[in-house]
Amino acid sequence: MKAIALMSGGLDSRLAAKLVLDQGVEVHALHFTSLFAPGGERQARSAAEQFRIPLTVENVTDELLALVRTPRYGHGSGVNPCIDCRIMELRRARRHLEPLAASFFITGEVLGQRPMSQRKDTMKLIERQAGLEGLVLRPLCALALEPSIPELEGWVDRQKLLGITGRRRVEQMRLAAALGITDYPSPAGGCRLTEPNYAARMRDLLGHDELIVDNVLLLEVGRHFRLGPSAKLVVGRIEEENGRIQELIRDGDYLLDALGVSGPLSLARGAFDEDLLRLAARITVRYGKGRSLSEVPVQVTGPASFTFTVPPAQDEELEPLRV
Repeated sequence: MKAIALMSGGLDSRLAAKLVLDQGVEVHALHFTSLFAPGGERQARSAAEQFRIPLTVENVTDELLALVRTPRYGHGSGVNPCIDCRIMELRRARRHLEPLAASFFITGEVLGQRPMSQRKDTMKLIERQAGLEGLVLRPLCALALEPSIPELEGWVDRQKLLGITGRRRVEQMRLAAALGITDYPSPAGGCRLTEPNYAARMRDLLGHDELIVDNVLLLEVGRHFRLGPSAKLVVGRIEEENGRIQELIRDGDYLLDALGVSGPLSLARGAFDEDLLRLAARITVRYGKGRSLSEVPVQVTGPASFTFTVPPAQDEELEPLRV
């Protein structure tokens, strides 16, 4: 008997896989990676190595962007399309059943842990929409749910599964200690689409029809300012971010650098005229060592090159522009 474990690499997915492995079922791990789950692939590989099981990794960033734009079942507290995302993952996972000669799926879901996607009615909806009714085994909370096909058919022993519910992780941590699982990531991580600041920046992209991978990559970097309907400025905060801004620049972007004083690099993307570039230069000066000076020259390099000598922007100007 073989099962496919949806492996995030976190504690819950590790425990779920381990509980089924300990029943003698062969397990193949499947991890869906994206821009929104930093470190997830590394954690999934660590888990697969820990249990000596094979791992398949698939990037679903493009599919997730489409779901963020128009989720059938709506967003959560951020811009997280959790229900649509889970349906998408299980539909993709279903493609592996026949090639891997697997019979069912394992997930680390816990009833009541996530308010949007981990309710009884929602779990049933997700399975139905994915075409996998009864074939998803949730070992950590199975005793709080109706028996799945793997339990009814005797592929796994239901009495060796658990009935954990709720958001606390105390029982999972006790179980990990009992099973000798000590090398697992903190449960504090997760999908960035649920993080308030990140979600606000994503909403800005959505509101200006700019939700593409190149723009999403910039969300993790610097301070963000919306200078016009199609004009975005990203200002580095530390030297590392200056380097990242240089890596992410693309054709059509402008790079701004204050001359003669240390400070950030800024990236201007979109429809920038000379007035907006001057404003971008003033904001760049504001966040560098030249903020106490009356004027600072700023080199602007891009589709055209300029050198503006400008005063630093004032804080009251910046507040309406922050993203």
